[in-house]
Order: sequence, then C-alpha cells, then structure tokens
Amino acid sequence: MTQEEIRAEILRLTREYSKQAHAVSRPGALREDAFVPGETTVPYAARTFTEDEVCSAVDSMLEFWLTLGKNGEALERELAATLGNKRTLLVNSGSSANLLAFSALTSAKLPAERRIRPGDEVITCAAGFPTTVTPILQNGAVPVFLDNDPLTANADLAGLDEAYRPGKTKAVMMAHALGNPFDLATITAFCEKNGLWLIEDNCDALGSLYYTPGENGELSARPTGSFGDLSTQSFYPPHHLTLGEGGAVNIVRDMRLKLIVESMRDWGRDCWCPSGQDNTCNKRFGWQLGELPKGYDHKYTYSHLGYNLKPLDPQAAIGRVQLKRLDTFTAARIANWERLRAGLDDLAGFFDFSLPTHATAWTPEGFQWDDSGCRTAPSWFGFQMLVKPDAPFSHSDLARFLNARKIGTRMFFGGNLTRQPAFVQAKKDNPAAFRTVGALTGADRIMNAALFLGVYPGLTPDMIDYMIASVHDFVAEQTR
Repeated sequence: MTQEEIRAEILRLTREYSKQAHAVSRPGALREDAFVPGETTVPYAARTFTEDEVCSAVDSMLEFWLTLGKNGEALERELAATLGNKRTLLVNSGSSANLLAFSALTSAKLPAERRIRPGDEVITCAAGFPTTVTPILQNGAVPVFLDNDPLTANADLAGLDEAYRPGKTKAVMMAHALGNPFDLATITAFCEKNGLWLIEDNCDALGSLYYTPGENGELSARPTGSFGDLSTQSFYPPHHLTLGEGGAVNIVRDMRLKLIVESMRDWGRDCWCPSGQDNTCNKRFGWQLGELPKGYDHKYTYSHLGYNLKPLDPQAAIGRVQLKRLDTFTAARIANWERLRAGLDDLAGFFDFSLPTHATAWTPEGFQWDDSGCRTAPSWFGFQMLVKPDAPFSHSDLARFLNARKIGTRMFFGGNLTRQPAFVQAKKDNPAAFRTVGALTGADRIMNAALFLGVYPGLTPDMIDYMIASVHDFVAEQTR
C-alpha cells in the first residue's frame, strides 16, 4: 500500500472506531444511545463531538508537526472572521488568554498614559470565575469590585461611577456571565468617555449576541467578544467549543496589541516569525535593541517578560471542525435553556430564574425588555436558579439531591471572590490589594443561593425532562 492508501485506511478505521467508542459524546440530535433515568449520568457540561473531530486530530497527528502550524493559522483566521475581529491568537487555555490580554496592557510599547502600571485600578465584578480577576493582581494592579445583579449574574452597574477614579482607573475587565452578555452599551460608552481599556472575558459566551438600536430604530447584532479592545475565549471541554484544552485572545481593532500579545505568548521575544520560519523581517541580524550589540539575532531578542502559552496544531485541527458547529451548538443551548425554563416555570415560588441582560420578564412567548432599546441573545453556558430566601431548602440541598440522581450541577463558580481564601489572604498581606463598591449583597446572594444546570448541546430532550422532573420531585419532598 502507498502512504496515501495507508493514511486513508487509518482514517476510515478511525471514523468507525469513533462512532462506536464515543457515541455518548455526539450532539444530542445525533445520539442513539439509550438514556436510562437514574443510571445514565447527565453532566452539567461535556465535550460534544463526532468522528469528524477525531479524524481531523488523527490526520494532523500523522503529519506530526505538533507545534502550532497550518491548522493553528487557519483556526486563528476563521475565529477572527466569525467574530468580526482583526486577529485571533490561539493560546493553551482561557485562563492564559486572560493573563495575556491583561498583561499586554502593561507593555512599555503602549503610550505611557494608557499603560497599566502597578497600583493602577481595574473595574471588575465580584462574583465569577477567579481567573477573570487574578491577572489584575498578578500584574500588581488593583481590582475594584462591583456588585452583581443576581438575576443576570452580571455586574450591577449602579456603582460604576463610584468605582471610577480619574487618573487611577485604567481599564474594565469582566466576563459575560454564563453566556449572558453584560450591559455592553453602558460599559463601552463608559470606557470611551474615560479613555479606558475594555477586556471582554468571552470564555463562557461564544455565540452570544448583543443588539443595539440604529438611527432608524432597527436593531443591529454583534457577537460578544467584538466590543472591547481585547477579548478572550476558552476551549476547555465544558465550553461552547472544545480543543481539549485551549483558548484565544481576540484583537478587536488595534493591531499594536497583536504584536504585544504574540510576544508575551511566545516567551516575550521581539521576533514575530512563526515556528519553522526565519527572517520574515528581512533584517534578522540588523536590529539594535536594548543594550544588545547591533546585529544580535532577532529570534533571541526579548522585549517583554513573557511565557510559552501556545497550544498544539492537532488541537487546532479539532477546533476547525468544532467552529463549523457553532451555530447548531448555539441553537441547541438556547433550545435546552428554554425547555428547562418552561418546564420549571411552576416552581417560581421557590426559585428566581435568570434573565438575559435588558430583559424584565420571561413568558412562554418570549422575553419582555426594558426601555434601553438594547437586547441580548445569550448562547447559554448554564441554566441558573436562585433559591428564594424563604424557601424551605438551600441550593446545597438541591445539589446533593440532584447529584444522587446522577444530574450534574455547579455553583456560580467562585461565588463572591472577595470571600475566597486567596483573596482574603491577599487583603491580609496588603490592605490595598483590592477595593469594593458597596456591600456586595448581590454577589453574596449568588454565592449562597445560586445553582446551575446544564444546557450543553450533547443533552437530549429525555435528559432535560428528567432534570425537570427531578427538580419537581425535590421540591415536593421538601414541602410535604
């Protein structure tokens, strides 16, 4: 057999193997495995793929290039085009993406008045995932925590002006909570008015849309991740797309930031040549930078204190297939959320259910909206419920009950981060490590009452109906 014939046979067998071995990981609409209530695990999230992703990964592995290469370059182009951004740079995780995005704003290559320095302040949100916030502290800056609106899980912007300190505040960095876009109209206007950077943590929200009214009153949609100066993605298995591990930094407009992010991702080097290429600047031995001798090899010249945070090319090969599924995955997440919301509506006496930003109420016919003129279309990461204060049970009680029925749940990540051990210690070590705006009662309520169920696209209608029935069974048991 020729190499081409051997390769074709390997991929044919790979496809057949994957169909048998990974049946439970197929999209819900394609699953043929039997669901047995109480026996089949219903995760809150999981990787969703078919034999196409497996074949793409194996095909890439047969080339054995391994480090970021042609698939990485292609996925970077394709993701940037999907979001409408200038460029995308792949990294090895969403947390690394947040670290790189924020670190880029500390670069000496930026104008001095906009560069973030130790002691500068960054407005963020109290409840959420820690690595949205930790890059601020890791770079010596000061997080300023706004409270959360428990119903949207996003920042309560009533304290925005109080959080701002002229000359001290340099940026806003916050996440779209559980796929629900934060109030981008207010935040972008605030940043433009005050000359602040905006980093969108889009790790839980790929596929979400934010609508703003035009001059004629018609709504115009843009993807989340395309509003800030920089935005980030995660491709960890529970997220909207998966590469196994992986993430991305999106450069929305300013290509100066591309060179800085790329440098910090790639050891801090000044050279921008991709792996396997040399001298694309045509003056590899003609630079004089820092206190190095003139002509010192540009491939070993470092303008930043950087990292090595690249993913592998086989991961990007998987991602290219996954990206083609984004629209169907998003539609499945929305449909699964709506099925849960309708099925649990009669329990509104015990739970407050999440609302998209700018929505005021849910009805079976659709959402009712505020008078801002803006709308949101979340690609939901989860279905969040808040146990009401007068309910005869806690969110932990519900979590234990559902866990016994093999239904996965999660709290809202780290809850009120200012109460996490690492942040408590940071405050002990340095009382000025961070500051808060208000009492953070909304973040505390999320910490004490919020629980979310899965809506990922691998769920089937039978699984969702089992989740709905189980929550009803729990409430009935608690209220006898």
